[in-house]
Amino acid sequence: MSLPVWMLLGFAAWTVLLLLSTVGVYRWSLILAGRVPISSFRADQVEGSDRYKRAMRAHANCIENLPVFGAIVVALHVGNVGGTLVDGLAAAILVARVMQSLVHVCFVQTDTVTALRFAFFLVQIVGYLALIGILVARLGGGV
Repeated sequence: MSLPVWMLLGFAAWTVLLLLSTVGVYRWSLILAGRVPISSFRADQVEGSDRYKRAMRAHANCIENLPVFGAIVVALHVGNVGGTLVDGLAAAILVARVMQSLVHVCFVQTDTVTALRFAFFLVQIVGYLALIGILVARLGGGV
């Protein structure tokens, strides 16, 4: 498997791990302690601690970005586009995603923390655009 495909798998694994270790632990600890019924977690109304709300949003961010990264990696794979730059960008995207999630969940969102979180998001966006640019440059003549 190519490194971008491994990074996509890592992104998916991180999304699941983040869900289980934050939202899952929070919900199941309340349910198993008998503090709330299993039906108390409504999808249309997020309630709970500030950290829980941040965890929900961090997981949603992963879910929102996973298909974007997935589409790019599939295009890289199908187009047989690779190389050191492609590998580095794919790895940077995964590292930035993990860091963005950790900053989101672990810290109260002050202006400084939010700016740091945005910087990690920006790394991902630049990485996505760079990979798309590489794809267009290498495969554009065949369209």
